[in-house]
Amino acid sequence: MFLKEPKIVHVSEVKPEQVPNAEKTNIRVLFSPKETPTYAMRLFEIDVGGHIPAHKHPWEHEIFALEGKIKVKVDDKYFTLEPKTAIYIPPCSTHEYWNIGNVKAKFICTIPNKPTTIC
Repeated sequence: MFLKEPKIVHVSEVKPEQVPNAEKTNIRVLFSPKETPTYAMRLFEIDVGGHIPAHKHPWEHEIFALEGKIKVKVDDKYFTLEPKTAIYIPPCSTHEYWNIGNVKAKFICTIPNKPTTIC
């Protein structure tokens, strides 16, 4: 059942979980698809030297960098995110992330709860 009232969550209240197939990367699900009708919100934390390998999904991503320096590959193009920058990743695009800085990289990622297309 979706939330019926506003919910405030502090990141310290959400247990970090290792991202499958990724190196030195954790995720904290701040608002899950079970709680919200449209979008899920997650916090990713990539340690120095960490990497999320190439993958794709039938949904879009909106990424907002909070800390660190992140290299992002979307299909065959590379981008660099630094704090206070954002990137939109279209559905079905192959994407990959690296922490290329010297501190832990953190970013917010929102995704729709349902696929937006078929790959």
